[in-house]
Amino acid sequence: MNHRSFLYYDSFITPLGPITVLANDEGVCRIDFGEFEERHSAYQSWKKKHLLRGEFVYDPEQKYVSQAKEELNEYFDGKRTQFSIPLICYGTDFQRGVWRTLVNQIPYGETRSYKEIASTMLSPKAIRAVGGAVNQNPFAIVVPCHRVIGSNGKLVGYAGGLEKKRHLLDFEKQHTVVPFTN
Repeated sequence: MNHRSFLYYDSFITPLGPITVLANDEGVCRIDFGEFEERHSAYQSWKKKHLLRGEFVYDPEQKYVSQAKEELNEYFDGKRTQFSIPLICYGTDFQRGVWRTLVNQIPYGETRSYKEIASTMLSPKAIRAVGGAVNQNPFAIVVPCHRVIGSNGKLVGYAGGLEKKRHLLDFEKQHTVVPFTN
């Protein structure tokens, strides 16, 4: 089989600096802080681990690259609180379960502790494993690991740095739509 697979990418500027989107023909594979060029060696390692082959192709108009950029720009404009881009998750079953839990169980503008995530997943003793999976999240912002905090309420590790995490949490609190009550 002489099947060639492509990984399409683009980097674009956001209020938190450059973000790179990596996608294939089925959906988005990664969303990372930083320019493609500065992440290239990490992407090569990731590709070797998960795909074995594949060629990187700069294509800002590719369907899923374009959709991801549009949805992230809407997020930063305060017009989007959930994402609909298809995510292609390469990870263990546990990691994918953690990422799914982050998407489905931490509403926009709220936070949860690693301990709460572990309990939600019915694995209350798996706090460190949850932390490891959060640390490996390949979808910055879209899978909201920035909403995961320490049990003491403090901000802890974030791939983009704690300053970006603080900015995202403050941004979401300021843009949360509060329902009208009488």
